[in-house]
Amino acid sequence: MKPFLIISLFPLAMALSTGNSFAADQPQEGVTLNGPRGGWNYAGLIDRSGEARSSYPAPPIDRGMQRNRTLIEGHIRTAGKQRAHTLVVNGNPMVLNYGEDGRFERHYAFGSGSNNIEIKTPDGKSAQRVQYYEANSQQLSPQLRIICSWDAPEAEVDLHIITPDGQHAFYAAPILKGGGGLDVDSVDGPGPEMFTTIDPAHGAYHVFVNYWGNYSEAGYNFDEKQRKKPIITTRVTLVFYENTPREKRESFVVPLRKIGDLNLVKSFMF
Repeated sequence: MKPFLIISLFPLAMALSTGNSFAADQPQEGVTLNGPRGGWNYAGLIDRSGEARSSYPAPPIDRGMQRNRTLIEGHIRTAGKQRAHTLVVNGNPMVLNYGEDGRFERHYAFGSGSNNIEIKTPDGKSAQRVQYYEANSQQLSPQLRIICSWDAPEAEVDLHIITPDGQHAFYAAPILKGGGGLDVDSVDGPGPEMFTTIDPAHGAYHVFVNYWGNYSEAGYNFDEKQRKKPIITTRVTLVFYENTPREKRESFVVPLRKIGDLNLVKSFMF
C-alpha cells in the first residue's frame, strides 16, 4: 500500500486561542469523533505520509489519486449492539461501517471554508457533531462530487463515471485527463467511494454502480453465501457546487441483489 498524506491538525487549544469559530457537540450514545478537530487546518503543513497507519475495518489501497484528504476517525462503543450509524459530511449522508471494535476511519476531500461532520444513530439522532474549517485557500471546493456508500461491510461495490468526453473513471483508471476522478477508491468493503472534480467538463455524465464481489479476511471472493443481507442497499448522492450558495444535491437508493449487478443510477447534464 502506498503511503497517503495525513492532513495536519492544529491542537484544540491553539484553535480556541486564535479566536476562530469552532463547534463540537458533546458525544452521546457512546460515540466519539476524534478527528478532524474544529479550528483552523492547513493542508500540507506537516507531511506525515511516511507514518505507518491502518484503517478500520481494513486498509484502503491508495492508487495514487488520494491527495489532500482529511481523515475522519472515531469510535462507536455500542458497535456490538447496533450497526447502522450514518456519517453526514456537509449534509451528505453515508452509511458508516466500522470494525468489530467499533473504530472507524474514513477520508474526505474537503474544500476550503467551513465544513460539518456529524454521526447519527440508527434512529436518526445526532450522536456527535463538529465544525471543521479548512483554511487552505488553494483547496478549492468541488463543483461536482458523486458519493457512493452501502450497508454491507462484506460487499465490494464500485462506482463508475462516464464523462462527457468519453472518459471512464473507475477503480482501474481513477484519474481523469484534465484533473479530477475517484478521490476515495474504497477497496476494503465499507465504502464510501467518491468522484470529485473542481472543473467538470460540460455535457452528459452517466453514473453506474457495480456489485463487484465480497471482501473478507481471506481476501476477495465471489461467494454469494458470504452476503449477510439478501439485498444490499446502495446510496448514491450527487452534489453540485458543494459548500457554496449554489449547492444542490440529489440522492438515489439503489438495491443490489446479486454479484455482478451493474445499474445505471443517473444520467445528467452539467
